[in-house]
Amino acid sequence: MSPGALTRRGLLLAVTAVSLYLLAPALIGVFGAFDELDEISPLWFAAMLALQVGSFGCMWGILRLAVRTHRWRPVILSQLAANSFGRVVPGGLATVGAVQYTMLVRAGVPVAATASGITASALVVFATLLALPLLALPAILTGVAVDPNLTRAALAGAIVFVLMVAVGAASVVWDEPLELIGRAAQALVNRLRPHHEPVMSLPERLLRERDIVLGVLGRQWWEALLLAAGRWILDYLTLIAALYAVGATPRPSLVLLAFCTASLLGNLPLTPGGLGFVEAGLTGTLALAGVGAGAAVVATLAYRLVSFWLPIPAGAVAAVMHRHRYGSEEVEPPPSPPPPPMPTLRPDQPVASRPDPRSGGSPPTTR
Repeated sequence: MSPGALTRRGLLLAVTAVSLYLLAPALIGVFGAFDELDEISPLWFAAMLALQVGSFGCMWGILRLAVRTHRWRPVILSQLAANSFGRVVPGGLATVGAVQYTMLVRAGVPVAATASGITASALVVFATLLALPLLALPAILTGVAVDPNLTRAALAGAIVFVLMVAVGAASVVWDEPLELIGRAAQALVNRLRPHHEPVMSLPERLLRERDIVLGVLGRQWWEALLLAAGRWILDYLTLIAALYAVGATPRPSLVLLAFCTASLLGNLPLTPGGLGFVEAGLTGTLALAGVGAGAAVVATLAYRLVSFWLPIPAGAVAAVMHRHRYGSEEVEPPPSPPPPPMPTLRPDQPVASRPDPRSGGSPPTTR
């Protein structure tokens, strides 16, 4: 290992140690409520576990589509093991992606399909997460009252699911929704950071990343979109179930914002799986959503127990099974992405004749 790599790894470990030290009070507060989990009915834990299994199943479906394989075993084992590894080692999505790439290639998935598929699946899942807060804002701004019972909460989750799919489909079919979102986000970021270099070309970047995803998924983009929406909605309903299990009945729209905050914090590479950041952020945002302090702590602990801690031993088992079946030999690194070709047209070739990635067409070739 080069001295530069050792230095970067040492700095990352130091940042992780400092972050965990600063977040220790929040972690101690959450884990201090462990005894209160006895008051939650086992049926609620069974429901939360079933929702999490469904959420993981959606992730497996997205990855299987993205790497273009018909085999489920390598996809499931690699995702469980990489997810578990990312929750005990700092590094964020880059660490998870590297482990997943290695395991899929060892299982015989082609190198190019693995590299592009992991990138595309991560873009789809993360973009869907970023769309969630936008869907909760209308209900919050208009002050729509939500009947505090589980049926209405589940219905709210179904409505959010439909809206997510609709927004995602519109962003695939037309450029305007992504351009509008990109311009709004760009303006907001530049306004919040007046003394920094302004962010430029965000709408164009969103369009390029969408085309990357479409180039990988082709005509199956709508399946990936449904699975990505299902992945987050089932995870969100897990948190809703944890809240109802402790007797809390907050507005689902506010819980959705709390869930989005926790999910984004979980992607921070400063601690493994956002440990500490998620606990502190979720208890605080749930309190803002109207949940009592004690109930927020217990609900956070129950949610994290099912969604964060239980998958770790499952991932360890998956890693052992993968090693036993596919071995542990070294794999070739992912290919470097080629530079984007310059678009050229013959004088007699109309612009409309270019293949569109949304229709599953192949990119133009030059002779």
